Amino acid sequence: MLSHSNHPVTGTILVADDQASNRELFSELLTAQGFNVITASDGVEALDQLGRVATDLVLLDVMMPQLSGFEVCEKIKANPDTYLIPVILVTGLSDKENRIEGIRAGADDFLTRPVDRTELLARVRSLLKLKQRTDELECAESVLFSLARSIEGKDPYTHGHCERLSEYSASLGEHLGLPEDQITALRRAGVVHDIGKIAIPDSIILKPSGLTPDEWKLMREHPVVGERICAPLKSFRSVLPIIRHHHEKCDGSGYPDGLAGEAIPITARVLQVVDVYDALTTVRPYKTALSITDALEMMKQEVGKGWWDRHIFDEFEGLVKSNNTRFLSRSAAAGGNR
Repeated sequence: MLSHSNHPVTGTILVADDQASNRELFSELLTAQGFNVITASDGVEALDQLGRVATDLVLLDVMMPQLSGFEVCEKIKANPDTYLIPVILVTGLSDKENRIEGIRAGADDFLTRPVDRTELLARVRSLLKLKQRTDELECAESVLFSLARSIEGKDPYTHGHCERLSEYSASLGEHLGLPEDQITALRRAGVVHDIGKIAIPDSIILKPSGLTPDEWKLMREHPVVGERICAPLKSFRSVLPIIRHHHEKCDGSGYPDGLAGEAIPITARVLQVVDVYDALTTVRPYKTALSITDALEMMKQEVGKGWWDRHIFDEFEGLVKSNNTRFLSRSAAAGGNR
């Protein structure tokens, strides 16, 4: 994989071309520059290689048997495990229509035969630097997710809470027709929404009875702390409002800012509905799990008090009552809603 950003750019490059002479030429040029090169003679073999070898960049010939370069590129970009790998399409075709087809397939760059050595190396190095930044970003996100799960792991009653909220909120967001970036934010926020609880003593988080006023004051700080922890990560910009505001209430009685109605971001309103549902339908230290029917009835009463978004709750209730399996598969462990 890629070296640190202060070192020369290196990486593993997959060269896919049905012509052996072309594979040999690219391999010699790239190996001489310190890159690790693997090869494939057709599109099917290329996808197989990607499934077996950690790859940083793909050089794809467009005209290949079985699967064309366009088709392989499209499959790479459709796969969550490979879509961030840069793809350069290599073609003897220079007309506009083929370029457009390549762009639609998700190609990151193009090279036209005969390939100029200097241009090849410049484009490869440029995309590998970009891939390196992407890898570093993914590492940062992974650290935050691991931290969030370590907090959840302290309490046996919260086991699986993050994963359920991530799935529930993204599914509800899709049902509501939210844009893809907001659905992605919901999926991430489901995992990290309570990351600020790292600043709360375990004696408070794990307390099996009600909290004192001072303990509640400290507990109410966790959304702000969580926002502060995640703020440096630019890819989490859409996640921050969910972290900060998922404990607000539509009547303005929530925390930390006392926002009301549509002043609460819609993504936060979505997460809070599924958060409450998960808390009610799972076991907690001081309560048994409510049935789905009883949980929805209690939430309906809280909607009547002005706590939750009525439209979002109605849509959620409809999903649950339609026996949507995404909302019926729950652990016996609990997710707290403090």
